[in-house]
Amino acid sequence: MKRIELTVDSEKPVTLEKFLVKKGVSRRLLTRLKRVEGGMTRGGETVRSIDTVNRGDVIVLALEDDSFLEPNGALNVPIAFENESLVVFDKPCGMPVHPSVKHQGDTLGNFFAHRYPGLTFRPVNRLDRDTSGLCMIAKDALAAKLLQGSCKKVYYAAVHGNIPERGTIDAPIARERESIILRCVREDGQRAVTHYTKLLGSERYSLAEIDLETGRTHQIRVHFAHIGAPLAGDDLYGGLRDDISRQALHCGRLSFKDPLTGEPITVSSELPGDIKALFPTGGIIWKR
Repeated sequence: MKRIELTVDSEKPVTLEKFLVKKGVSRRLLTRLKRVEGGMTRGGETVRSIDTVNRGDVIVLALEDDSFLEPNGALNVPIAFENESLVVFDKPCGMPVHPSVKHQGDTLGNFFAHRYPGLTFRPVNRLDRDTSGLCMIAKDALAAKLLQGSCKKVYYAAVHGNIPERGTIDAPIARERESIILRCVREDGQRAVTHYTKLLGSERYSLAEIDLETGRTHQIRVHFAHIGAPLAGDDLYGGLRDDISRQALHCGRLSFKDPLTGEPITVSSELPGDIKALFPTGGIIWKR
């Protein structure tokens, strides 16, 4: 059971329900709170959603977590940032975020279950198994709802060839008809837009800083393959593994507002060694 304190900031008296909805509490979560004994309290006393609350009142929400993942304390994932509402892990390549048929105990979810027993695993952003970098997990349902869709992500990718200094790839993405994994650019696909800036280059590769306007599955990988510059190591979409054994993609920056205070927060992660090694300078100018 996790408890969250919210201080009423309305100028005029309002019902508890109106205050909570304004704070981002979903109707579904509100219904769950009503059904839990002591789910919503003020000064230690239960308060109903129809009751009036006043400026300065401290409302305590008691949130239950009921899902389960097998804890694995043998894993070790660095924490880039943490507060009472969320944690941002610096996920290594090769680690899936979610358990699957082939991965039942070696995922970020299993490490989270070990470090935070009793909390539900609620990823805000998801990374492919072989994509490294920042992955945010909300510690409760309210934080998950407030953070969803409001987190700005910046990626870094090493791609084959010499790309323009900056550009935008606007090309719809669809699932390959004969595959459940592969994606492709196709006219009947969903709109997908990728903005990029070239940071540096070598004889074989360019390092791009990438801002996604949309978030389609495999978007970065598909879009750069579409313009003839597949990611280094991404053999699924035409990249070569001569110099790196996985797709050279890293989530290097997350920007968001704290779900409780509204404070702007930016978290950064250094470019990993296997991507740095693709460039003569060691990627030292990647962080700008």
